[in-house]
Amino acid sequence: MPHYNVLFLCTGNSARSILAEALLNSMGKGQFTAYSAGSFPAGEVNPLALRTLEQMKLPTEGLHSKNWDVFATDDAPRMDFVFTVCDRAAAEACPIWPGQPMTAHWGLPDPAAVEGSEEERMRRFRETAIALRSRIGLFTNLPISSLDRLRLQKEIDTIGRQDDPAT
Repeated sequence: MPHYNVLFLCTGNSARSILAEALLNSMGKGQFTAYSAGSFPAGEVNPLALRTLEQMKLPTEGLHSKNWDVFATDDAPRMDFVFTVCDRAAAEACPIWPGQPMTAHWGLPDPAAVEGSEEERMRRFRETAIALRSRIGLFTNLPISSLDRLRLQKEIDTIGRQDDPAT
C-alpha cells in the first residue's frame, strides 16, 4: 500500500492546521503521515485546540507550532499533498515544495478568533475539528493510487469546497 506525506498549512499553526495534523495521523491508518506548519507561527499550540483533541481521544504529544520553512528544505520529508486550512495562508506566497506535491485550499474560519465565553469558543473548536474530520475522511477514502493527477486534483479541490457545518 502506498504511503503519503501531507502538510497542513495555516498562518499561525496553532489551531486548524494542528487539528488537521492530529486528525489525519489518527485516521490515516498508517497510509498517511501528517505534518503542520505556519507562515508566521504563533510559537505555541492554542490550549483549546489541545483540549479539543483530548476530548476526541486523540494524542497531542509532539504537536507544536513551527514555521513552514522546515518543510521546504532538501532534507525535509517529501510531501505528496499540501493543504491550506485558513484563508490568509492560501493567499500568501508559499515556498516551492520539493517534489511538486498536489495542493488544495481547505479553508475554514479561525476558531481562535471567536470571542465569547469559553463554552462558545470550545464549541467553535469542536465544530472546526468535526469539519476537518469530515474532509479528512473523504480524503483518506479516495482511491489515490488509481486516480490520474488531474482527477485527483479535482477530488481534493472538491473536498475543500465542502460546506463548513459550523457556519
